[in-house]
Amino acid sequence: MSARAARQHLLADPVLGPVVAQVGPMRLKPVRDREPYEALVRAIAHQQVHGRAAEAMLNRLIAQAPHQPFPSPEAVLSLPEGALRACGFSGGKQAAILDIAHKAAAGWIPTRRAAARMTDEALIERLVALRGVGRWTVEMLLIFTLGRPDILPVDDFGVREGYRLAAGLDAQPRPKELAAIGERWAPWRSAAAWYLWRAADLSKEGRFKAPAAI
Repeated sequence: MSARAARQHLLADPVLGPVVAQVGPMRLKPVRDREPYEALVRAIAHQQVHGRAAEAMLNRLIAQAPHQPFPSPEAVLSLPEGALRACGFSGGKQAAILDIAHKAAAGWIPTRRAAARMTDEALIERLVALRGVGRWTVEMLLIFTLGRPDILPVDDFGVREGYRLAAGLDAQPRPKELAAIGERWAPWRSAAAWYLWRAADLSKEGRFKAPAAI
């Protein structure tokens, strides 16, 4: 993803341009050495819990395979009964992690190299079949792990709230509306999402500059 090209493209947009100018250079940096399997397990751990609690569970899981940077699918599947529960994972998270491990061991979840040969939609279609994995989770993987440049997660609250603020709207756009709006940000919709997240963050801090028309 070319941060400079994305920024220049989005600066020309009447709604996003002022946000880009306010936020400055894009600092979206995907985790280049992470496999999709690991990213999905981490995503499951973070679902509906505080970030610190999720990281604590993941650290206990990693401690189960001390000779690996992150437990392989085979290592997870060979854990004794109750090991995932002891790490703090709920029953639903255990089932999801085991399903991901089974599918990764069977080759259903592509490696990073194999994923590079697949389109965004092909990856989404394949991975949403996993237990506990929805489209939003796969979109986060595409942006933050695989570095795909043209992903707009229209179901994300922060993205829709960022657009509401940037456009000076009273209500957030519906996902389908934002998808149509976002077509003009292609091929840099991942960068657009990043800037919309930053707009929402600035608003929470009381530092967002509202559009001049307001």
